[in-house]
Amino acid sequence: MVNTKKLKLHDKLLFGTAGVPVSSKGRSTVDGIARVRELGLDCMELEFVQGVRMGEKTAEEVSGVAAKENIALSVHGPYYINLNAVEKEKLDASVQRIYDSARIGNICSATNIVFHPAFYLKDDHKIVYDRVFDLLKALAARLEDENIPVTLRPETTGKATQFGDIDELLSISAGIDGVLPCIDFSHVHARDGKHNTYGEFVEIFEKIEKTLGKEGLKTMHCHISGIEYTAKGERNHLILEESDMNYKDLMKVFKEFKACGTIICESPNIEEDALLMKKTYEAI
Repeated sequence: MVNTKKLKLHDKLLFGTAGVPVSSKGRSTVDGIARVRELGLDCMELEFVQGVRMGEKTAEEVSGVAAKENIALSVHGPYYINLNAVEKEKLDASVQRIYDSARIGNICSATNIVFHPAFYLKDDHKIVYDRVFDLLKALAARLEDENIPVTLRPETTGKATQFGDIDELLSISAGIDGVLPCIDFSHVHARDGKHNTYGEFVEIFEKIEKTLGKEGLKTMHCHISGIEYTAKGERNHLILEESDMNYKDLMKVFKEFKACGTIICESPNIEEDALLMKKTYEAI
């Protein structure tokens, strides 16, 4: 079951963008937050994907603007993370990047810290699982000790070579306080070309509830976009209507399970597809 003591709970489903909206005239994070509010969206994910380059002063400004505009924030950590790296320096750097994302994200008032956890590198999946589990448990404990009350969100990954299918991340989340999954439904679909029907979405939500309890459905953080994929998995994001992503049935399942939390759109037209999903969900 989920320990909700440190979680910022939402009583509804929030929709927003992965980064500053395309239509924002200014390109700063503060500009992006203001534009998200103008669009009638509810949340924004700060993209630290090339590195954590935001200072504390800017982070404090971001926090103030987000509070003023009532926009929920999350962080996507750097792409250069592999908790199964062979070289110790790369492993230590990966942990540090997650920690830096959490520390600055917390100053921004972001509550969820998303990251791609690891690559298998031809290692046995159970061995990789144990390594990732131990590192995240230690990092979650450090954040607790330092009073950084964020939730670490390892993200479901889009290729079979990457650690992070739903079962792995749900199991890790059930075993570590301060860790919950970021369910990227597009990645889940691209990983095997399945998980894109009403029935398959229901199975995913039932699995979340069985592993994490009803609290797991009330504290969701998700990514959704159109997705192009091959037999090897994810290739790139697409506009929803230009892909086979069955977002309409997915929105129906969110509604039926009374799920709460945040949905971040990563389509190329981030705000348009975020608004499309919000409109679709509210019309059900």
